[in-house]
Amino acid sequence: MESPEKDTPYEVPEQKDNRKLIYGFLLAALVGTWGYIFYDKSQHRQVVTTLETRISSIDSARAAVQQDFMEVSAKADSLTQTKVQLTGELAAKNADIVQLKGNISSILKKKNATESELTTAKKLIGELNGKVDGLFAEIEKLKGENKELTAANQQLSTEKTQLTSEKQNLEQNLTVTKTEKKQLEDKVDVASTLHASQIGIGAFSISKSGKEKETTTAKKADLIRVQFVLDENRVTPSGNKELYVIVTGPDGKVISEGSNTFTTREEGVKTYTNKIGVNYEQGKIVPVNFDLKKTDRYMEGNYTIEIYHNGFRIGKGIKTLKKGGLFG
Repeated sequence: MESPEKDTPYEVPEQKDNRKLIYGFLLAALVGTWGYIFYDKSQHRQVVTTLETRISSIDSARAAVQQDFMEVSAKADSLTQTKVQLTGELAAKNADIVQLKGNISSILKKKNATESELTTAKKLIGELNGKVDGLFAEIEKLKGENKELTAANQQLSTEKTQLTSEKQNLEQNLTVTKTEKKQLEDKVDVASTLHASQIGIGAFSISKSGKEKETTTAKKADLIRVQFVLDENRVTPSGNKELYVIVTGPDGKVISEGSNTFTTREEGVKTYTNKIGVNYEQGKIVPVNFDLKKTDRYMEGNYTIEIYHNGFRIGKGIKTLKKGGLFG
């Protein structure tokens, strides 16, 4: 009897192959990793690019600020080259500019200056530029005023030179005029000096009754009478004229009642015998006489008579009184 069960070969259950799944997972992971790496690198590159751009921007801004600062600094430095001396308010403004330059320079010297600091520096440069322009304008105005003052001074100097020259000319003319006037006055002075002529001297005795009698004997003479005339002069004005008469005796002494002196033009100081006031009339001949009363015995010999007017000797005469005789 055959067994109901047939002899059949043994069948092993079929096992699933997971390697593909694993490979796929690994591949997906690898792709994801690469993608992340690519993404991360992309992000890093972007950050780097952004930083580089920012740094470049900062550097450009720094360079621009530095350039602006150099330009305004050069303009500010030219202020010191001006010939106008800065004093007072202008000196104070220049000091502000120097201080502002220092502040800006301190910022720009920083290697890692921030945007904020560069912005501040740029703002300060604008302020500096305004101050420099303002000071330049004031200096130019001052230069203009100085030019006007210089021109005015030159004009005044020219006028002063002209006035000095005119003054010198006037002084020279005045000196010439004074000289001419003095010469003319001297001429008039000399021309107006009177002249005496007909000079004479006589001896007289006086009786107890007062009667005069001309005597021929010297020892009987009680007085000597001097006589002369003033010639006509058409230059001398009418009026009182002062004359000095000197009578010198035979002994060489001036007959005088005192030590009266006057100053002559050419002979210095002299002692006079008598000073006479004469009322002279212009263009007329005026006779003059005066007496010398006896103070002592008259001596025999020559008596010299000199007459002076205006410091000049205007006449001279000599008369001789002889012993027991008459005057010659």
